[in-house]
Amino acid sequence: MLQESNCKVIDLRGQICPSTLLTSLREVNNSKEELKSGSLKLVLLSDNRSSTTHISDAVTSMGYRVDVDKEREHYMISICRNS
Repeated sequence: MLQESNCKVIDLRGQICPSTLLTSLREVNNSKEELKSGSLKLVLLSDNRSSTTHISDAVTSMGYRVDVDKEREHYMISICRNS
C-alpha cells in the first residue's frame, strides 16, 4: 500500500556551499524516519548550481532518491525514499 507523503520545503536560496550542504544534511538527518517510511518528501530550493551536485551526491550516498529540476530562477531538489 502506498503511503501519502507530506512535503517539507526548505528555502536555501541566497546561500552557497558548504552552508547549503550542511543545512540539507541536517534536515535529512532530522527527518530520516519520515523519509525512510515514505511519509515525507523533502524539497530544497537553491539558486546555487554547485549545491545541486554536492547535495545530490551526499544524499544519494545515504540511500535516498534525489531529483533535481531547474525552475526559472532556482533549482528544486526533491529528496524521498528510494523505492
